[in-house]
Amino acid sequence: MQQRDFSEKRVLISGGAGFLGSFVVERFEQIGADVVVVRSKNHDLCDKTQTEKLLESVRPHWVIHCAVDGGGIGYMRAHPAQIVHRNLLMNTHLLHAAFQADVEGFLGVSSICAYPRNAPMPLRESMLFDGYPEPSNAGYGLSKRMMMEMGRAYHQEFGFNALFPMPVNLYGPRDDFSEERSHVVPALIRRFLEAKQMGVDEVLVWGSGKATRELLYVEDCADAIVAMAQHANGVEPVNIGTGVETSIGNLAHSIAKACGYTGRLVFDGTKPEGQPRKCLDVSEAQSRFGWSAHVDLDEGLRRTVAWYQSQQSC
Repeated sequence: MQQRDFSEKRVLISGGAGFLGSFVVERFEQIGADVVVVRSKNHDLCDKTQTEKLLESVRPHWVIHCAVDGGGIGYMRAHPAQIVHRNLLMNTHLLHAAFQADVEGFLGVSSICAYPRNAPMPLRESMLFDGYPEPSNAGYGLSKRMMMEMGRAYHQEFGFNALFPMPVNLYGPRDDFSEERSHVVPALIRRFLEAKQMGVDEVLVWGSGKATRELLYVEDCADAIVAMAQHANGVEPVNIGTGVETSIGNLAHSIAKACGYTGRLVFDGTKPEGQPRKCLDVSEAQSRFGWSAHVDLDEGLRRTVAWYQSQQSC
């Protein structure tokens, strides 16, 4: 399998100070790349002129686009206009600026939120446009579809090298544990540990517990992104996950165990729970660039809880 050499290549990483992006930065530095981290406080990717000037100044060989405006179900439902507006602008401006700067490659991190809500499981890349996404995060999912379609168009017309990994739900150290933005894993870790500390004998979990998710440890995802940049060709998106489907009910009990919480879990079916099922066919990642996940859910949860507790004690 041919491998691109990133030693001494300048790699611009948007969202490089964020959850996934910070691990992607470390991985590219480990293989010798000259990494330039783009932080939102310094560069507004929603601004076309700023984005073009950034690429003109940095002149990267590769652009890795990890920046995103997103969060859990509550955040998505509360800010649909902001999410679709900001993500469309960031994706469009950065991809076009990368094309103008004549980079060797653009890798835009997409999401399985782009898949149709009622697609059959496991989700395969060929199903991407077979229906409308889950309504609670449709704007986000459609912005990712548009980024991938834009990359396809630039590849068809100009031969532009665009790659698009589609990760499942990520979790792990450095995640956002805030009440406003947290996804299911950090939200439940925070609540179980707080309940344990306060002696609360039951914790409310949103949804019936029957919806399913596929969870991927964040460092596995960072490894997948580097492997895709090193080895992959072709503009077709690729699923990034474990292929293991877990119900929210089982996930909640696993998180409670990792936190040492022994109280009762109460599932509230009146609360939103998003897409009914999520599970991927991950064979393309293995065949196209030789990647597969290594960290199982129990080990990943143990590491995540340990990291969060270490931050609370600082």
